[in-house]
Amino acid sequence: MLIDGVDDLTSSYIPSNVHYTLIARSLYLSKTTFMYRYFILTFLLTFFSTQALADVVKPALIEINVESTGEINIEIRACIEALLTGINGQYKNTKDAPNADEYDALREMQSEELAPKFDAFKPTFLQQVALTNQQGDSIPLSITSVKIPERGYTKVPRISVINLTSHIELSTHSAQALQWYYPLALGDHAVRLRQINKTTQQWHWSEWQWLRKDKVSEPFSLTEIVAKQPVHQVITNYIILGFEHIVPKGLDHILFILALFLFSTRMKPLLWQVTMFTVAHTITLGLSMNGMISLPAYIVEPLIALSIAYAGFENVFAKKLHTSRLILVFLFGLLHGMGFASVLSDFGMPDGAFMIALISFNVGVELGQLAVILAAFLAISVWLRHKSWYRKVVVIPASLIIAITGLYWAFDRLQLPV
Repeated sequence: MLIDGVDDLTSSYIPSNVHYTLIARSLYLSKTTFMYRYFILTFLLTFFSTQALADVVKPALIEINVESTGEINIEIRACIEALLTGINGQYKNTKDAPNADEYDALREMQSEELAPKFDAFKPTFLQQVALTNQQGDSIPLSITSVKIPERGYTKVPRISVINLTSHIELSTHSAQALQWYYPLALGDHAVRLRQINKTTQQWHWSEWQWLRKDKVSEPFSLTEIVAKQPVHQVITNYIILGFEHIVPKGLDHILFILALFLFSTRMKPLLWQVTMFTVAHTITLGLSMNGMISLPAYIVEPLIALSIAYAGFENVFAKKLHTSRLILVFLFGLLHGMGFASVLSDFGMPDGAFMIALISFNVGVELGQLAVILAAFLAISVWLRHKSWYRKVVVIPASLIIAITGLYWAFDRLQLPV
């Protein structure tokens, strides 16, 4: 009765148009609150639960040297901590691996502590890798040395050098070519072969073979100089490498691009920012790959994280594009270019096609950035950018989460080398 009385009283004293207006406002506020919580929850789940401590194992680089005497020396540059724990490229984030704690504990060890653990693993390692001749016969391998660097900046995987030796009779028919096998369980890898002539002191490198599947390499000829990779193959390989460094492996770069994207719903400010960022990282990428500039990872990585935090916070407080922001985006792009260079230097550059590979990698990076912008536009802006509450409900909460993530990464990466 009381409720009915209130309903009757409300109906009597409030005009119908006002009544419906109140209901509409109530529904609008409920919808806004729901969307606000939806975006907050989405970003929290995406960024914090799966990628807050993202770490990726770098691919192994393998060089096979065959001398005119038949002596074979193989140099493997790989992360021993990852080999011992079976953490390979299948994990986009090493924290997702079941034995991530063991991996992190090994990374904290000094070289003299880690060496005995790999000594026990040597027989298993030799059983997994293989070098075969043209007939498919296995060539026995032995480990002659293992060089483990001292523990330094643990936020970047430590790369150790494993040296293997063997011998082959070059006069036999089966010694015309060699094939290499490195199981996918040990991770992605790139391999190349060098023929050495001690008499003339000349050698010839083959092209890198990038193996992302569990298969044997293509044959490396020992009787003729291996033809260079076709230009289109070099372009394709390095475009893919650059794209994959952004999507899906480069979460820090993705967050920075998203921060630029969220700054404005209009295309012109976004293009200005992306252009400044692109020009800047292209400059430092080229200079770094030519050995003209170099900064250690323990400086570059925290600064990249701080650039993400700054871009996120400025989105909250700035509403228009100022020259100061473009300058800062340019400076941040210089830092990100050094991060790109570390990946490209690990992969190696093809002989005689340095500029082609460098440009192709940069094109892949740009395509990755455009893919991020396009995905964000289709997922968010195309639907919501004209809403009056877009900045309050989408831009500010998302930018704050990006900024907090950047600060967390900066703190996590801030570690001086031992």
